Amino acid sequence: MLEDLTTAVSAGTPWPAAYPEGYAVVDVETTGLARDDRIISAAVYRLDGRGEVEDHWYTLVNPERDPGPVWIHGLTSEVLEGAPLFPDIAEEFAARLDGRVLVAHNAVFDWQMIAREYARAKSEPPVKQRLCTIALSKELGLPLPNHKLETLAAHFGVVQRRAHHALDDARVLAEAFRPSLRAAAAGHVRLPLLECRPLTEWSQTPRIGQQASGGHGGGYRPNSWRAARKRPACPYPNPGRYEDGRPLKQGMRVAFSGDTSTERELLEDRAFEAGLHVSTSISRLTSLLVTNDPDSGTSKVLKARQFGTPVVDEAAFGQLLRDVAPASTPAADR
Repeated sequence: MLEDLTTAVSAGTPWPAAYPEGYAVVDVETTGLARDDRIISAAVYRLDGRGEVEDHWYTLVNPERDPGPVWIHGLTSEVLEGAPLFPDIAEEFAARLDGRVLVAHNAVFDWQMIAREYARAKSEPPVKQRLCTIALSKELGLPLPNHKLETLAAHFGVVQRRAHHALDDARVLAEAFRPSLRAAAAGHVRLPLLECRPLTEWSQTPRIGQQASGGHGGGYRPNSWRAARKRPACPYPNPGRYEDGRPLKQGMRVAFSGDTSTERELLEDRAFEAGLHVSTSISRLTSLLVTNDPDSGTSKVLKARQFGTPVVDEAAFGQLLRDVAPASTPAADR
């Protein structure tokens, strides 16, 4: 079926007018997965609107710290010592991204690492939207046993030469993205595009029950980076599950799963500041699961289904945060 779709669009099927005009397929290797980890290499394949390669670019980046899992990416301190710092390559990197949709495998990770590096450099990457190839493969219903890059590559007959090397991973993804894009176009599939927002941080604490304004508004300060920290416990008792059509209530236990337009920790901060309990797992006590992909099959989604936990997407959750009902029992009376 996929081959039929690809052939059909190649034979002259009208291209969807709503599709983007260009893509930047990106891969970054990093010192680790945490908020304070750094990019040590980056690669970009620029594609036109139909997925054809225009050019590619690769650079090492000196992270100014230990390179992390060398046994994975192979980049030692000696190799990186003479590499440029991120501010030195930020302009060239931005030029490769400008005006294009950022495409990556598990795009939220690559986007957040890139956004943090630009925040440290007191700048913003010129990216408005991202597309995760994991999400696209789900939209296409590809018969994949898992969502690893090598599995997607094998499905399309793309040969990996150097796994966990940014340039080769970006090449592999670009070659797998092209037939995926053509299949989506032939089947008039909606591309799973998500908004990219510059990395932001709370600059003031909103009153409980009110949502701070997003984007570049008064509740956030753009171009800043916040170190990881542990939140204090929610001061309100759990009032039970969320009910459709009714407001959220302070003390409700909320969990998040999957890719989000707003950085995950900012969403969690919004929930906490509104008086909700942010949970890292799903149990029978969970009031609500927030996910943009309720059919993803993640452990949280599966447990939510098992326990009958209500599920809403990010947009609906944002609306609910605007009017969170006060707790029945004030925190001081507990």
